[in-house]
Amino acid sequence: MAPHTEASFTTDSKHENFPVGSWLLSSKLRPHVACFYDFARCADDIADNPELSSEEKIKHLEGFEEALLGKGSGNSDFQKALNMHDSLKESGVSPQHCRDLLCAFKQDAIKSHYNDWAELVAYCALSAAPVGRYMIDLHGEPDMSYEESDSLCSALQLINHLQDCGDDYRTLDRVYLPMNWVRDAGLDLFDLNFNKTTPALRRVLDWTLTGINGQLSDAENLHTSLSSVRLSLETSIIYQIARKLYQKLRENDPLSKRIVLSKLDLASCSVKGVATGLLCRC
Repeated sequence: MAPHTEASFTTDSKHENFPVGSWLLSSKLRPHVACFYDFARCADDIADNPELSSEEKIKHLEGFEEALLGKGSGNSDFQKALNMHDSLKESGVSPQHCRDLLCAFKQDAIKSHYNDWAELVAYCALSAAPVGRYMIDLHGEPDMSYEESDSLCSALQLINHLQDCGDDYRTLDRVYLPMNWVRDAGLDLFDLNFNKTTPALRRVLDWTLTGINGQLSDAENLHTSLSSVRLSLETSIIYQIARKLYQKLRENDPLSKRIVLSKLDLASCSVKGVATGLLCRC
């Protein structure tokens, strides 16, 4: 087999819900945020590559981690990890958040089902929470904001999994739904192949959405605890986007079509997010 460079793994970001490094963030920090996104996206693409075995995925992710930590020979196959190493060195942010993401991607390479809600949330603590923690640290915020940030990031991750539940099952044989709820609802996972949600699947989706709603409630005041006005407004907008997607998933079928926000929805969430963010500072 020919060696896989990171160029082989890179995909487009058409299914990303949330803009990275928007104009609201400081122009000084945006390059670091973009670098972090590129690192995470490329590593995620390795874990999601259907042409690689689990062993090959883990080997490449371990190479990514070595490059992130400045070890090894500076292999250009892992250029985005090398770039992240330089970014972390310049910004002073700990590499732990990136390492946690890599742990989640290694887990994706070998694990495809989650026993219950607690196990799924624990996965999100590695696959989603590090994103918010990185942003908090990059902006010099105290880590007292971690808990609310973890809740928001986990909610965003789970929303994304519900949007892609059919595709994840068909292409990767992954199911990000608590398996005890799947059994309680009498759901046959083969139903994820259909283009319409069955009553049993709808029950599991709704139970999962109830859990997501609790996480969003826990994160509702995150933006008020941030000293950076720019990060606070960005967070407020993202919260409104998550709330809108949550509502759409309550009301629509993610197997019939992928649930996304329209340009009008995004504009409305942006206006509401900025207004809410500014009012809390009056």
